[in-house]
Amino acid sequence: MTCKTFFATTAAVLALSAGAATADTWRYAFEEAMDEVQGKFAQKFKEEIEANSDHEIQLFPFGTLGESADTMEQAQSGILQFVDQSPGFTGALIPEAQVFFVPYLLPQDEEQLASFFKNSKAINELFPPLYAEQGLELLTMFPEGEVMMTTAEAVTGPDDLDEVKFRVMTNPLLVESYRAFGATPTPLPWGEVYGALQTGIIQGQENPAFFIESTKMYEVTDHITRTGHNNFTTAVMANKDFYDGLSEEDQTVIADAIDAAFDYIIDYQKGLTEESLEKIKEAKPSITITTLSDEERQPFMDTADSVEQEFLEIGGDQAQEILDQLKADLEAAADS
Repeated sequence: MTCKTFFATTAAVLALSAGAATADTWRYAFEEAMDEVQGKFAQKFKEEIEANSDHEIQLFPFGTLGESADTMEQAQSGILQFVDQSPGFTGALIPEAQVFFVPYLLPQDEEQLASFFKNSKAINELFPPLYAEQGLELLTMFPEGEVMMTTAEAVTGPDDLDEVKFRVMTNPLLVESYRAFGATPTPLPWGEVYGALQTGIIQGQENPAFFIESTKMYEVTDHITRTGHNNFTTAVMANKDFYDGLSEEDQTVIADAIDAAFDYIIDYQKGLTEESLEKIKEAKPSITITTLSDEERQPFMDTADSVEQEFLEIGGDQAQEILDQLKADLEAAADS
């Protein structure tokens, strides 16, 4: 999408919504479709806000207002009141948020993950001031599912990724992570990924199973590999000036809606990964879905220390504090 086309589209969409909008209408954009995880979270948030206040929430799925960089700019400028965006894209604004791309840092156990995201001191106390510096009020972070590799050739170890052009989000640490895995990391906007896989410009990408299934990414890949290296993380934010200007009552309504949506989305995801993989296999019987053994994962796990050191170098002034607190929070979640 060109800048001219994007701004014309944005103006048209917002003009249409402005006709019925009032001062009590809030706009919320996210990076996925309505029936995907972020869309489900947003719909629950909307339901809670509208049931407990006079406010209306207008939802804008991915592509409605441009790419991720566009919606972030709109959230910072106040065109949008709320935005859901992965640290994969906000890492350039908030280097410390790249910590979520240190491989094998987050656990695979879903209950432990939920406890961590809900109770983490790093997320609830250390990150909000960093987001505030960028004009954003951090409302919550939540997991979206185990990240899996999709590739043209089978992957059983880092050697199989040699010279593979692997699409990554525009995040320096994710680039470093896949370089350490042996691949040739290739940052691309999401809107270009399907076509790039189809034409062979790239040969791999990563995402949770539900997203691979819903976007039909399996049509342009032959192998899905579960390396267990990460869980997709996303963050819901509000424009800081907007949020600070709200009454205490409205802030409480938002906090309660966020809590309800968080609990809802954690429950919604139970069994979603396996269900999505079954749908993929049904749609494309020839695809291989492989879960690497602990022994096969070890060479990938061995790269974690080097990526962690890279994070400490590029992750901002509070990188060490964030990493240490995150590890303490994960340990607490494991013991809970």
